[in-house]
Amino acid sequence: MEFHEALELGRNAFSMALMTSAPILVVGLVVGLAISLFQAVTQLQEQTLTFGPKIAAMVVAAAIFIPWIANRMLAFTRDMLTTVPFADGS
Repeated sequence: MEFHEALELGRNAFSMALMTSAPILVVGLVVGLAISLFQAVTQLQEQTLTFGPKIAAMVVAAAIFIPWIANRMLAFTRDMLTTVPFADGS
């Protein structure tokens, strides 16, 4: 395997990790921003208020996006198994 092929493989793996984690992280970001805005408006500065709704929203998002994430990961694995040359031991 050449250096540029290994570099491309690493880039693809990093891209896949970002793509599959992005939906759940974006939901957490949006919920956290909404709760922060609510806290700023009401002047309710309770530190533990953000964790419960954010975790619940991220669990729901994970349940919704699991089929899509699994399909993306299976496609990536299939591509890696068909394109990456393996050492034949010789």
